[in-house]
Amino acid sequence: MPSEAVRILHASGFFAGLSDESLGRLEAIARIVSFRKGQIVFRKGDPCPGLYVVARGAVRIYKIAPNGKEHVLHFAYPGMTFAEVAVIGGFECPAYAQAMEDTKCALLPQRDFRRILEESHPFCLQLMASMAAWVRYLVGVMEDIVLRDAAGRVAQFLIRSDPTNGAAAFALPILKKDLANHLNLTSETLSRTFRRLADAGLIDLPDAQRVRILNPAGLADVAQGTPV
Repeated sequence: MPSEAVRILHASGFFAGLSDESLGRLEAIARIVSFRKGQIVFRKGDPCPGLYVVARGAVRIYKIAPNGKEHVLHFAYPGMTFAEVAVIGGFECPAYAQAMEDTKCALLPQRDFRRILEESHPFCLQLMASMAAWVRYLVGVMEDIVLRDAAGRVAQFLIRSDPTNGAAAFALPILKKDLANHLNLTSETLSRTFRRLADAGLIDLPDAQRVRILNPAGLADVAQGTPV
Protein backbone atom coordinates (compact mmCIF):
# COMPACT_ATOMS: atom_id res chain seq x y z
CA MET A 1 0.00 0.00 0.00
CA PRO A 2 1.40 3.46 -0.88
CA SER A 3 2.65 5.52 2.04
CA GLU A 4 0.78 8.61 3.20
CA ALA A 5 3.49 10.87 1.70
CA VAL A 6 3.17 9.08 -1.65
CA ARG A 7 -0.60 9.61 -1.73
CA ILE A 8 -0.24 13.31 -0.84
CA LEU A 9 2.35 14.01 -3.54
CA HIS A 10 0.42 12.15 -6.23
CA ALA A 11 -2.69 14.22 -5.41
CA SER A 12 -0.85 17.53 -5.90
CA GLY A 13 -1.39 19.36 -9.16
CA PHE A 14 1.94 21.13 -8.73
CA PHE A 15 3.78 17.85 -9.30
CA ALA A 16 1.46 16.51 -12.01
CA GLY A 17 4.11 16.95 -14.71
CA LEU A 18 6.82 15.00 -12.89
CA SER A 19 7.97 11.58 -14.03
CA ASP A 20 7.65 8.55 -11.75
CA GLU A 21 11.41 8.72 -11.16
CA SER A 22 11.24 12.36 -10.05
CA LEU A 23 8.25 11.69 -7.81
CA GLY A 24 10.13 8.79 -6.27
CA ARG A 25 12.98 11.10 -5.31
CA LEU A 26 10.54 13.48 -3.62
CA GLU A 27 8.81 10.66 -1.79
CA ALA A 28 12.15 9.62 -0.32
CA ILE A 29 12.64 13.00 1.40
CA ALA A 30 9.01 13.80 2.35
CA ARG A 31 7.85 13.83 5.96
CA ILE A 32 4.40 14.43 7.43
CA VAL A 33 3.77 17.52 9.59
CA SER A 34 0.59 18.70 11.33
CA PHE A 35 -0.61 22.10 12.57
CA ARG A 36 -3.43 23.10 14.88
CA LYS A 37 -6.06 25.62 13.81
CA GLY A 38 -4.56 29.10 14.17
CA GLN A 39 -0.98 27.83 14.44
CA ILE A 40 1.69 29.80 12.58
CA VAL A 41 3.50 27.57 10.09
CA PHE A 42 6.25 30.13 9.48
CA ARG A 43 6.83 33.88 9.69
CA LYS A 44 8.21 36.35 7.20
CA GLY A 45 12.00 36.35 7.44
CA ASP A 46 12.24 32.84 8.88
CA PRO A 47 14.59 30.38 7.17
CA CYS A 48 12.36 28.45 4.78
CA PRO A 49 11.69 24.95 6.19
CA GLY A 50 10.82 23.52 2.79
CA LEU A 51 8.00 23.07 0.31
CA TYR A 52 4.63 22.12 1.80
CA VAL A 53 1.92 20.05 0.13
CA VAL A 54 -1.46 20.29 1.86
CA ALA A 55 -3.15 16.96 2.51
CA ARG A 56 -5.95 18.08 4.83
CA GLY A 57 -7.15 21.46 6.11
CA ALA A 58 -6.22 24.89 4.77
CA VAL A 59 -3.43 27.45 5.10
CA ARG A 60 -3.53 31.16 4.43
CA ILE A 61 -0.43 32.94 3.13
CA TYR A 62 -0.38 36.63 4.02
CA LYS A 63 1.73 39.72 4.55
CA ILE A 64 1.50 42.44 7.20
CA ALA A 65 1.78 46.08 6.13
CA PRO A 66 3.75 48.63 8.23
CA ASN A 67 0.42 49.90 9.60
CA GLY A 68 -0.41 46.40 10.84
CA LYS A 69 -3.02 45.57 8.19
CA GLU A 70 -2.93 42.03 6.88
CA HIS A 71 -3.32 41.17 3.21
CA VAL A 72 -3.98 37.58 2.16
CA LEU A 73 -1.89 36.58 -0.86
CA HIS A 74 -3.49 33.20 -1.42
CA PHE A 75 -4.92 30.12 0.28
CA ALA A 76 -3.58 26.58 0.09
CA TYR A 77 -6.13 23.77 0.19
CA PRO A 78 -5.70 19.97 -0.15
CA GLY A 79 -3.59 19.18 -3.20
CA MET A 80 -2.03 22.65 -3.28
CA THR A 81 1.48 23.72 -2.32
CA PHE A 82 3.05 26.72 -0.63
CA ALA A 83 6.58 28.10 0.02
CA GLU A 84 7.68 26.71 -3.34
CA VAL A 85 9.26 30.00 -4.54
CA ALA A 86 11.36 30.42 -1.38
CA VAL A 87 12.55 26.82 -1.59
CA ILE A 88 13.57 27.00 -5.23
CA GLY A 89 15.11 30.46 -4.84
CA GLY A 90 16.91 29.51 -1.65
CA PHE A 91 15.79 32.57 0.31
CA GLU A 92 13.91 33.35 3.51
CA CYS A 93 10.14 33.06 3.85
CA PRO A 94 8.70 36.16 2.10
CA ALA A 95 5.35 36.03 3.97
CA TYR A 96 3.47 34.48 6.88
CA ALA A 97 1.63 31.16 6.76
CA GLN A 98 -1.09 30.17 9.24
CA ALA A 99 -3.30 27.09 9.49
CA MET A 100 -6.95 28.11 9.10
CA GLU A 101 -8.08 24.77 10.56
CA ASP A 102 -6.39 21.60 11.76
CA THR A 103 -4.04 20.86 8.88
CA LYS A 104 -1.76 18.07 7.70
CA CYS A 105 0.97 18.52 5.08
CA ALA A 106 3.79 16.66 3.43
CA LEU A 107 6.99 18.69 3.90
CA LEU A 108 9.85 18.49 1.41
CA PRO A 109 12.81 19.94 3.38
CA GLN A 110 14.60 22.76 1.60
CA ARG A 111 18.12 21.29 1.73
CA ASP A 112 17.03 17.89 0.37
CA PHE A 113 14.78 19.46 -2.27
CA ARG A 114 17.55 21.74 -3.54
CA ARG A 115 19.93 18.80 -3.67
CA ILE A 116 17.54 17.06 -6.07
CA LEU A 117 17.40 20.26 -8.16
CA GLU A 118 21.19 20.31 -8.38
CA GLU A 119 21.49 16.63 -9.27
CA SER A 120 18.63 16.13 -11.74
CA HIS A 121 18.33 18.17 -14.93
CA PRO A 122 15.07 16.43 -16.00
CA PHE A 123 13.54 17.23 -12.61
CA CYS A 124 14.40 20.91 -13.08
CA LEU A 125 12.78 21.03 -16.50
CA GLN A 126 9.62 19.31 -15.27
CA LEU A 127 9.41 21.65 -12.29
CA MET A 128 9.75 24.71 -14.53
CA ALA A 129 6.47 23.81 -16.23
CA SER A 130 4.73 23.66 -12.86
CA MET A 131 6.24 26.99 -11.83
CA ALA A 132 5.05 28.58 -15.07
CA ALA A 133 1.49 27.52 -14.27
CA TRP A 134 1.84 29.00 -10.78
CA VAL A 135 3.09 32.32 -12.16
CA ARG A 136 0.12 32.43 -14.53
CA TYR A 137 -2.21 31.92 -11.56
CA LEU A 138 -0.58 34.80 -9.66
CA VAL A 139 -0.87 37.07 -12.69
CA GLY A 140 -4.58 36.22 -12.78
CA VAL A 141 -4.93 37.19 -9.11
CA MET A 142 -3.21 40.50 -9.81
CA GLU A 143 -5.49 41.16 -12.76
CA ASP A 144 -8.54 40.47 -10.59
CA ILE A 145 -7.46 43.09 -8.07
CA VAL A 146 -6.22 45.74 -10.49
CA LEU A 147 -8.57 45.45 -13.46
CA ARG A 148 -11.90 44.40 -11.92
CA ASP A 149 -14.26 46.41 -9.71
CA ALA A 150 -15.71 44.94 -6.52
CA ALA A 151 -18.57 43.14 -8.31
CA GLY A 152 -16.18 41.74 -10.92
CA ARG A 153 -13.78 40.40 -8.29
CA VAL A 154 -16.53 38.73 -6.31
CA ALA A 155 -18.15 37.30 -9.44
CA GLN A 156 -14.85 35.86 -10.66
CA PHE A 157 -14.14 34.31 -7.26
CA LEU A 158 -17.57 32.68 -7.10
CA ILE A 159 -17.23 31.24 -10.59
CA ARG A 160 -13.85 29.72 -9.74
CA SER A 161 -15.06 28.39 -6.39
CA ASP A 162 -18.31 26.71 -7.47
CA PRO A 163 -17.74 22.93 -7.69
CA THR A 164 -21.33 22.39 -8.86
CA ASN A 165 -21.25 24.68 -11.92
CA GLY A 166 -24.47 26.34 -10.78
CA ALA A 167 -26.30 23.09 -10.02
CA ALA A 168 -26.51 23.60 -6.26
CA ALA A 169 -25.52 25.82 -3.36
CA PHE A 170 -21.91 25.52 -2.21
CA ALA A 171 -20.02 26.64 0.87
CA LEU A 172 -17.53 29.45 0.41
CA PRO A 173 -14.06 27.94 0.87
CA ILE A 174 -13.01 30.72 3.27
CA LEU A 175 -14.66 33.00 5.80
CA LYS A 176 -16.07 36.22 4.36
CA LYS A 177 -13.65 38.36 6.37
CA ASP A 178 -10.74 36.48 4.78
CA LEU A 179 -12.38 36.70 1.37
CA ALA A 180 -12.73 40.47 1.69
CA ASN A 181 -9.06 40.73 2.59
CA HIS A 182 -8.05 38.47 -0.29
CA LEU A 183 -10.02 40.56 -2.80
CA ASN A 184 -8.71 43.83 -1.32
CA LEU A 185 -12.20 44.90 -0.22
CA THR A 186 -13.64 46.01 3.10
CA SER A 187 -16.08 43.64 4.78
CA GLU A 188 -18.84 46.21 4.25
CA THR A 189 -18.10 46.46 0.52
CA LEU A 190 -18.09 42.68 0.21
CA SER A 191 -21.48 42.41 1.95
CA ARG A 192 -22.99 45.11 -0.26
CA THR A 193 -21.62 43.40 -3.37
CA PHE A 194 -23.12 40.05 -2.42
CA ARG A 195 -26.46 41.76 -1.88
CA ARG A 196 -26.26 43.54 -5.25
CA LEU A 197 -25.56 40.28 -7.04
CA ALA A 198 -28.45 38.62 -5.19
CA ASP A 199 -30.86 41.49 -5.92
CA ALA A 200 -29.91 41.22 -9.61
CA GLY A 201 -30.96 37.56 -9.60
CA LEU A 202 -27.43 36.31 -10.30
CA ILE A 203 -26.90 34.45 -7.03
CA ASP A 204 -28.86 33.18 -4.05
CA LEU A 205 -27.60 33.36 -0.44
CA PRO A 206 -29.14 30.46 1.53
CA ASP A 207 -27.13 31.39 4.63
CA ALA A 208 -24.10 33.40 5.75
CA GLN A 209 -21.50 31.06 4.26
CA ARG A 210 -23.26 29.44 1.29
CA VAL A 211 -23.95 30.69 -2.22
CA ARG A 212 -25.77 29.36 -5.26
CA ILE A 213 -25.11 30.75 -8.71
CA LEU A 214 -28.48 31.21 -10.40
CA ASN A 215 -27.32 32.80 -13.64
CA PRO A 216 -23.81 31.58 -14.61
CA ALA A 217 -23.76 33.50 -17.89
CA GLY A 218 -24.87 36.72 -16.24
CA LEU A 219 -22.31 36.33 -13.45
CA ALA A 220 -19.60 35.71 -16.04
CA ASP A 221 -20.57 38.98 -17.73
CA VAL A 222 -20.17 40.80 -14.43
CA ALA A 223 -16.76 39.19 -13.98
CA GLN A 224 -15.79 40.65 -17.37
CA GLY A 225 -16.90 44.15 -16.45
CA THR A 226 -20.65 44.37 -17.13
CA PRO A 227 -22.22 46.65 -14.47
CA VAL A 228 -24.68 45.08 -12.04
